[in-house]
Amino acid sequence: MNMSEQITQLGDEGRLLMAAAERAGTDAPVPTCPGWRVRDLLRHTGTVHRWATAFVAEGHTEYLADEGEPDVDGAELLAWFAEGHQGLVAALEAAPHDLACWTFMPAASGSAFWARRQLHETTVHRVDAESARGGPYTPVGTARAIDGVDELLAGFHARPKSRVRTEDPRVLRVHANDVDAAWTVHLSAGPPRTVRDDGRGSAADCVLSGSAEALYLALWNRLPLSDVTVEGDPAVALLWTENSAITW
Repeated sequence: MNMSEQITQLGDEGRLLMAAAERAGTDAPVPTCPGWRVRDLLRHTGTVHRWATAFVAEGHTEYLADEGEPDVDGAELLAWFAEGHQGLVAALEAAPHDLACWTFMPAASGSAFWARRQLHETTVHRVDAESARGGPYTPVGTARAIDGVDELLAGFHARPKSRVRTEDPRVLRVHANDVDAAWTVHLSAGPPRTVRDDGRGSAADCVLSGSAEALYLALWNRLPLSDVTVEGDPAVALLWTENSAITW
């Protein structure tokens, strides 16, 4: 996926999120985020959008805290979300492809990082909004799902912040069987180490397989493990689901 495609899809995802949130109503519970209402989802995602926009539009090269969530609701909250989302898309469209700014994972440039990160941020939270609305989820394209699995396994969980750890080393394999892509995740007392491979490497303690989309959503804990195939020791899959939640 190139940056232009990511920005276009980010625009689409924000509009889908807002439409689902409006249909559900801001007081509706969000099944995929227990304890949240749609207003919490909009406040969180909209705050993240504005936070990311500051790095892209203003070129901050050091960490900058977000401005906090707004105390608004209903139609005012929906308008606030739309304004922030549109501002993020506009900032990314205007940014040079070699923008230097602060990021929290390696990337070719600051603009490349934030386009990718906010696409996946918004996609996952769009699924949350659709869970609140009810009815089927809008499909996630295969290329985006593969990229999102890469970001999650080889990006987020390669960082020291990852809590997916075990004193007894284990190996988890993730296999997208609709595109024959696979990742081997070496679990230990340190951060997970992920290798992209062909799914035919050394033995794994547990294998998760399914479509790229199902794996993407299951690894983000937006679908239950029952929506993918679990082979081997299910405790390894549970180790993931119980410890993989991301703050950022």
